[in-house]
Amino acid sequence: MQKKSKKPLLRALVAALGFSAAMSASAADPLKVGFVYIGPIGDHGWTYQHEQGRKMLAEQMGDKVETSFVENVPEGADAERVIRNMAKSGYDLIFTTSFGYMNPTLKVAKQFPKVTFEHATGYKQAKNLGTYLSRSYEGRYVGGYLAAKMTKTKKIGYIASFPIPEVIRDINSIQLALDKYNPGTEIKVVWVNSWFDPGKESDAANALIDQGVDVVFQHTDSPAPIQTAERRGVYAVGYASDMQHFGPKAVLTSIVNNWGPHYIKSAQAVIDGNWKSQDYWGGLNDDTIQLPISDLVPADVKAEAEQIEASIKSGEFHPFTGPIKDQSGAVKIADGVVATNAELASMNYYVENVKAELPK
Repeated sequence: MQKKSKKPLLRALVAALGFSAAMSASAADPLKVGFVYIGPIGDHGWTYQHEQGRKMLAEQMGDKVETSFVENVPEGADAERVIRNMAKSGYDLIFTTSFGYMNPTLKVAKQFPKVTFEHATGYKQAKNLGTYLSRSYEGRYVGGYLAAKMTKTKKIGYIASFPIPEVIRDINSIQLALDKYNPGTEIKVVWVNSWFDPGKESDAANALIDQGVDVVFQHTDSPAPIQTAERRGVYAVGYASDMQHFGPKAVLTSIVNNWGPHYIKSAQAVIDGNWKSQDYWGGLNDDTIQLPISDLVPADVKAEAEQIEASIKSGEFHPFTGPIKDQSGAVKIADGVVATNAELASMNYYVENVKAELPK
């Protein structure tokens, strides 16, 4: 009797094992996560903090994710090209981290429905596009309290990037704190029309200090305003990252953005298959905003600042609780009413007592 060859059986077994191994490898493929940055990762501000968040994601999730980034991407056509190239290159989750990326992100998201997108600071969403931002106005309010207590000239400066809602509401939040804790204190605003331009930021800081400002805030990304304040002998409040080391004799606090936990949560949700589009606002209560207060601040002032911070964390106090009027005296938020996220996200007016003029 002729024996049957075992080769077909072996081939079938090998093929089956190979298929199984391929399936296993596919199941274990890392989630590809991309980040699009407006500035350089070394700006020590906004982009730097997003990069710290990416690093935290990579470190804590290990081989479950594969991350990369593109820095210095201008808003507009270049952003759309970069975002689309990421989507075409097999990225599963893409974070776009500047307000001006909103429309390009939405356009690409519609073209790549199987890719998940999240856009920082915007308000347009889709089934596969969510939004996220920090409640930086909470930190600004506490910073405004510190400025109210530390100023001698009753003139506070603000170096602003672009007249978009997040910048406007942060200015308003500071003014509300000034009105409460040192009435008559004025906030002066200089618009630099840039997110990252150390030269312009330094010039703006000098111009404000020349006008008598003795506490400088910024909504820009470089440490240049801090360094200028240190050199000129006035106080400053940092933004995005802890800028204390750039001005040890100047920095009262910094409104620090801590993005890592959100990036980890979003990536895990995509892996688990339960990610849903949402409008995420992270604040003091979930550690998305952190406020390291300097020893330059007297102990009693620091203690009260910490009490204000605790009341915001607990929900007992909200900086935008009415009555709040605009510069014309019109009531924008009624007495006892707390502003909704939608009202905060679309804020396009200065509150009363802001003496500056809002750019058209």
